[in-house]
Amino acid sequence: MAKITVCIPTYNRVHLLQIAIASVLDQTEQDFELIVCDDGSTDGTVEIMSRYEDPRLRYIRHQKNIGKSNNMRSGFDAATGDYFIKFDDDDRLTPEFLEKTSAILDQNPTVDLVGTDHWIIDINNNRDQAATDINSVKWGRSELPEGIVKNLLEVVFIQQSFQIGATLCRRQALIDVGYMRPNIQNCEDNDLLVRLALAGKQGYYLPQRLMEYRVHAEQQGLNRAIPYLRDQITYLENFQFTSEKLEKIRRSRLSESQLLLGLRLVETGETQAGRALIVAGQSASLPKAWTGLAISVLPQPLRKQIFTLLRRAKS
Repeated sequence: MAKITVCIPTYNRVHLLQIAIASVLDQTEQDFELIVCDDGSTDGTVEIMSRYEDPRLRYIRHQKNIGKSNNMRSGFDAATGDYFIKFDDDDRLTPEFLEKTSAILDQNPTVDLVGTDHWIIDINNNRDQAATDINSVKWGRSELPEGIVKNLLEVVFIQQSFQIGATLCRRQALIDVGYMRPNIQNCEDNDLLVRLALAGKQGYYLPQRLMEYRVHAEQQGLNRAIPYLRDQITYLENFQFTSEKLEKIRRSRLSESQLLLGLRLVETGETQAGRALIVAGQSASLPKAWTGLAISVLPQPLRKQIFTLLRRAKS
């Protein structure tokens, strides 16, 4: 049994996967097992994985695509380490990530998870200092002091400061909350962190950039936005907070997500569903809602042109 389990879920990213794997094998802390769980890749991942001979690396291959969270759960179910981290196949860990985060868990038995800051990198593995600094400010990490987080629920829900791919957890804490919910493709990480906080788990923030988050073209576009917004709505509907402050923010974010998804569905031709969501989310912005409803009566090709012009004007 290894001290730490590192899990990399993957799907059709064979070239980036090799970079992610290398970042684990190059860790200064070597007491780990690495589990790569493959959600039915068709791009040569199987062949590449067959070349690895390190006995600490295990490869779980699903013949058919079973979905993102289900694939992650398969890696978690196979884990044996006391500590666990999952990070995506297009990201990578810096060499000291496991050493520094596991040391905090070793020294603090009451701490259940250790989150760090992270770098923004591009498709060519270059660190973007400006984008990284903006990202740290945007998600509240630049203001978050080192140590045990006083109000973990506010930090992970309101500020969203913790990124699960830059967080090492006690595996037992994840078992206690059932790890990832099944059949979710997006926002599964946010959902898990909120459930950990609600379960009373204790978090520690280490203000060092020990992980690298890659920004690239696959993450952008309308086809990516629609399923993300659908899952974001599901995620927000999963909770109802006793705190008036948190509940107000949850309802506000839910309305905004409903409005944004409604506008995108109107743009792609799902008019009836789009209008219903626009009405449900109209409190987020009445001008946007009325504009979307007005555009929805136009022929669909014209809708796309108008939405494109509106996005250009905004940018």
